[in-house]
Amino acid sequence: MKNIQMVDLKSQYNKIKDQIDTAVIQTLESTSFINGPIVKEFADSLEDYLDVKHVIPCANGTDALQIALMALSLKPGDEVICPSFTYVATAEVISLLSLTPVMTDVDPDTFNITADIIRPHITSKTKAIVPVHLYGQSSDMEGIMDLAKEFGLYVIEDNAQAIGAKYTFRDGTVKNTGTIGHIGTTSFFPSKNLGCYGDGGAMFTNDDEIAKNLKMIANHGQEVRYYHKVTGCNSRLDSIQAAILNIKLNHLDNYSFLRNIMAKKYDENFLEIPELSLPKRQFNSTHVFHQYTLKVIPELRNSLIEFLKVNNIPAMIYYPVPLYKQEAFSSFVNSDFEIPNVEKLCSTVFSLPIHTEIENSSQDYIIQKVTEFFNKI
Repeated sequence: MKNIQMVDLKSQYNKIKDQIDTAVIQTLESTSFINGPIVKEFADSLEDYLDVKHVIPCANGTDALQIALMALSLKPGDEVICPSFTYVATAEVISLLSLTPVMTDVDPDTFNITADIIRPHITSKTKAIVPVHLYGQSSDMEGIMDLAKEFGLYVIEDNAQAIGAKYTFRDGTVKNTGTIGHIGTTSFFPSKNLGCYGDGGAMFTNDDEIAKNLKMIANHGQEVRYYHKVTGCNSRLDSIQAAILNIKLNHLDNYSFLRNIMAKKYDENFLEIPELSLPKRQFNSTHVFHQYTLKVIPELRNSLIEFLKVNNIPAMIYYPVPLYKQEAFSSFVNSDFEIPNVEKLCSTVFSLPIHTEIENSSQDYIIQKVTEFFNKI
């Protein structure tokens, strides 16, 4: 049995090695390393896949969030609502731009923000909402968009963990996550479901004016070379990464399919373990399982993870500390600030390996050892 990893990029690469190597060599031979034709080709391919009007590639997912906020002409002190149970980048860019991150609770079962959770936090200073589609499924986008329309707010979807997921509206309309809000963002970090072999990211929008601003800000604030309308930044996806992503995009749906098969097998074997809570699937969203995240009673989590480690099984905690307890954001919260669902999740969640290269025998071994741990209690 192979060593079990949270992500097995080498095996994934080996399966498509010939396609990747050909694409990379062609890009090297073209010597168009920055903004080469392959970058536009990939952007066009992703537009078709997502059914969105504009895809603007950039250097990484954090840049995508930052540029998205910059494109909306927000002012220092404006409030931006985001979940407190997510990776730091979501709130980091809000703070970096002298905006105020308003960090909220999340639904304890789906791990995502909802319109009902957001509503009490809306003030006269609120200008935008950043829902995060955590672990691979959509937030409550219909409710959030209705709320945004009611209060005149922008919505920026952090879709770094859920590219390829689909959301169904009450009227039966189906849209890809990242294409529902005013702007969607994603990361192509290597471990993501659609990952490159370096850094990369992208922004999506159906709004022509916003797309124009995104492109301009990502290119030093210029539409015409050497004529700078605004203070921008330098954030671009290099041609080699675009070539790799253009190949891997063709495999994304299959990656999601295989991850779902793994998740179903985990579910079937863990269903009767009372100390575990399985990942909840939302009725109106598909799940692409960037992570397979369970909840366990807090008293057992550390010993379970240590038991798995001893048996050469990696397990990760995404995320052990709420954003509002991070020192970087201490100025935005008071001493008695506490969000109950997030507090509980940070002490109960853990994620098991789920990726398209894992062998059946390896997953069987993981299931065996998790079951063994609880049988000994």
